[in-house]
Amino acid sequence: FMKNHIGKYECKLCLTLHTNEGSYLAHTQGKRHQQNLARRAAKIAKTQDLASFQEKKKTVTRKSIKIGRPGYKVVKQLDPETQQRCLLFQISYPKIEDGVQPRHRFMSAFEQNVEPKNNNFQYILFAAEPYETIGFKIPNKKLDRGEGKFFTHWDSEKLTFTVQLFFEPEKEDETL
Repeated sequence: FMKNHIGKYECKLCLTLHTNEGSYLAHTQGKRHQQNLARRAAKIAKTQDLASFQEKKKTVTRKSIKIGRPGYKVVKQLDPETQQRCLLFQISYPKIEDGVQPRHRFMSAFEQNVEPKNNNFQYILFAAEPYETIGFKIPNKKLDRGEGKFFTHWDSEKLTFTVQLFFEPEKEDETL
């Protein structure tokens, strides 16, 4: 129990005030206080069950020694039919670990902490163990995810990861 600055006894669990110690002790044996104790015990048990469930669900992060950056080739293209800009990334992973497939991810300029934040750009990141993650700064334009416009391919024989992406065509301003 706790005596507050006014000199009254306060039950923090039930948020009640009592004029004397006897009233407070009677409250702790009462129905309301016992129900709140049971409610708190159930809540704690539930959060512990969730915490233990989440601990079991966690993935194991690998702690391998990074061996440097992978080789890469970036090609800028313009589709003559649709006038869409295109970027082709070819990342070479000659010493990639067995059973590992490279991954890519797009990152907003506001997620990174390396360069000043600029809304005109976004980043594409490539990662595979045991190589360092590499990233490329690309225009922050909408990507065309239509049929054949965005694809990724992992060539497990040549150990090359390819990503090709097209930006949606820029709409020209119509003047009246």
